[in-house]
Amino acid sequence: MAALTRVVARQRAEMDRLQDLAATAAVLERAKGALMAQRGCTPDAAQEELHRRAQIARRTLLEECWITLGALAAPSQTKPAAPFTDAPEGQSAPQSAVDEIDAAALGRLSRALVRVGGTQDLARRLLDHLAPDVGADAVMIYAQSPGGGLDLVGHAGIDETLADQWGRVPSVSGIPAHDALESGRPCWLEDPDKDAQRYPLIGAPARRWPTRAWLPVVTGASADVALGVLRRWTGPFTPRVREHLLAVAQLCAGPLRTFDTRRPAVGAAASAVQTMFDPLPVSAVFLAPLRSASGHVEDFRIDAATRATSDAGGRSGHELVGRRFLECWPEISGEPLWQGCLEALAGGEPFEGEPFVRQRTVAGAGELSTYSARAARVGDGLVVSWVRHDPFERQEQRLADVQRLGNLGWVTWNLATGEGNWSSQVFAILERDPARGVVPLASLPRLALPDDVPVLARSVGELVRHGQPCDVPFRLPTRDGVRHLRVVAEAVPDAEGTPVEVHGFVQDLTAQRSAELALVASERAMLTQHGVLQAERTAAARLQDALLPLPKQPVRLAGLRVDIAYLPAQSDLSVGGDWFSAIELPDGDALFVVGDVAGHGLGAVAAMALLRFTAKGMIITGSSLTGALSRLNALLLHSRDPHGSATLVLARYNPREHRLVWAQAGHPPPLLLRAGEARYLERPYGMLLGATDAPRYEETDVLLEPGDRLLLYTDGLVERPTESIDQGLERLARAGARGGPAGPVPLEHLLGAVLEPDGRDDVCVLDIRLPRDGEE
Repeated sequence: MAALTRVVARQRAEMDRLQDLAATAAVLERAKGALMAQRGCTPDAAQEELHRRAQIARRTLLEECWITLGALAAPSQTKPAAPFTDAPEGQSAPQSAVDEIDAAALGRLSRALVRVGGTQDLARRLLDHLAPDVGADAVMIYAQSPGGGLDLVGHAGIDETLADQWGRVPSVSGIPAHDALESGRPCWLEDPDKDAQRYPLIGAPARRWPTRAWLPVVTGASADVALGVLRRWTGPFTPRVREHLLAVAQLCAGPLRTFDTRRPAVGAAASAVQTMFDPLPVSAVFLAPLRSASGHVEDFRIDAATRATSDAGGRSGHELVGRRFLECWPEISGEPLWQGCLEALAGGEPFEGEPFVRQRTVAGAGELSTYSARAARVGDGLVVSWVRHDPFERQEQRLADVQRLGNLGWVTWNLATGEGNWSSQVFAILERDPARGVVPLASLPRLALPDDVPVLARSVGELVRHGQPCDVPFRLPTRDGVRHLRVVAEAVPDAEGTPVEVHGFVQDLTAQRSAELALVASERAMLTQHGVLQAERTAAARLQDALLPLPKQPVRLAGLRVDIAYLPAQSDLSVGGDWFSAIELPDGDALFVVGDVAGHGLGAVAAMALLRFTAKGMIITGSSLTGALSRLNALLLHSRDPHGSATLVLARYNPREHRLVWAQAGHPPPLLLRAGEARYLERPYGMLLGATDAPRYEETDVLLEPGDRLLLYTDGLVERPTESIDQGLERLARAGARGGPAGPVPLEHLLGAVLEPDGRDDVCVLDIRLPRDGEE
């Protein structure tokens, strides 16, 4: 994932680089084309001229391209806006002031302008660059409208409320942006108290932005865009900052001319319509026809738009003015609205469209809404409006869906007239024919089962007499059995507080109540089963104690010291089938048996007793170890549980030779601890008891030395659910080999190091030791 993320990041960076190169190349080609058109030169000559101008003015090539594009429309006789400096009028600024302009900052800005997508984006990028350079806190861009007013076409750093308040400025005197455009000179506001007496300042209080600059930008025949830079800093603009801002305004002329912020001269009618549209909370546009050479209407120009109007690209309000109708809503060209607009413009009769469905975004989620459109001629233009419908039928359908999904219905009763009204879902819940009408409120308790009538009647009485809200469950007899219902209602009082109407709902809780009753029954069954299991465990434990008594002290057999441990499972109510036997035979040998019967409970205890006593009897009567295993296998196959199985290890110790002969049936190998080392005895062949009727068993032997220790155990000592048995065997060997100077590890310490606190299986261990001379 990390590698993939790095690849995506590299590809994204490369894509951004290529896009910047493409956009920069486009700006360069447009500037070359402009020079070629002005001078009639070749592309190479135009590029050389741009390089020459950039070197003379100490600008980057990209800056020079933007300045060239911004100056395209300015005629030669038009006096350009004079840069403001601290020098007297008519004198140029000192060269040192010009040199102080941050060329690196202008270079960064010119590169950022390559990717600008509109006037709003331009304002945001200007603020990003001017904030660290000159301390700008907000940027506003005004474009002059045909009527002389100003339209806010871009802003950053101010909230939407302030932007709406100053979104359209009428053509009046005393506005800094107006003064900057009329004079062609920047307007520097550096004293909030004096400036507030002369101008209405944007933002309250006036000291929110103590210093402001309004810069004219020439994108047409004259300055028609005002760039406002608002600062929180106090004090005058230094010559360096003024020169920097003037250079920024000059750079912005190119992008602004590309965006064409100028509004076409559409006459007084469009301005009047826009003034009327501004406060309206509806979606509407005022259109002017755009005709071909033959006189046919090819499109419409949007001359006014309400704030609530938005197009497919997300533009809204004043952002739509000046754009083409089909550019904003291209899907209309194939719909009846387009033809209706043409007919309304030609014949004068308004067009009323049929309702249509559109998806709109509400709180970040898509929602299908129904609209209808209307087009009417106004003068030489059209007013097109859209109305969104929320029909009563749709609300009714939503209410019906809620009632159906919640299995409930609404009810009302008029207490003065005795009349009532129910939704269709209530009749279905109560299984009442709608033709029979509504049951009076006073008669509602009679529908319930007799046991529920008193409580329901009392609640209805409190509701009617005292206006006490009710929320009462009751049962209703039906054809299919008993339904569990719930009625929730409240009273509506008159001016004197007397209840005059009741409204609420009835809900069918049968499914929920049935689930609750089933859960209660299941819990009772579980408690009963738990009791049965506990009783069985108690009986099995008592039987196990009787059949398998556990000695409290080590046992001495044939010169061996034997410690015995039996640990029942902690997380199971049933008794397991682990068992042991350690006895001295008539000839002086010792017999050791450890076994594990599959399963738990009384059945496992019975199988354990059968195998334990039978194995001892066979060995005492002269059977070999392998012969005893074969007979035990046959006995288990023909027992009451044909699917029962068991593992077993048999060992016979001869004290005269110190020889231990042993055989096993699917059991873990004994662990021999000798001289601080641990090793498992190699198991002779032997199959699980009860697995087949033709088993094969082998035996082997081992000579014990004084100090040796041998562990016979069941699998509960080495098995854990989350790991393999090999890991358990290795853990047991490590724990057994940890004996120190004081001697081998005691059995209880060994078990504590190997077993989990909450063991899930029984554990049986025979710890057999051959003492050294002199040891007990």
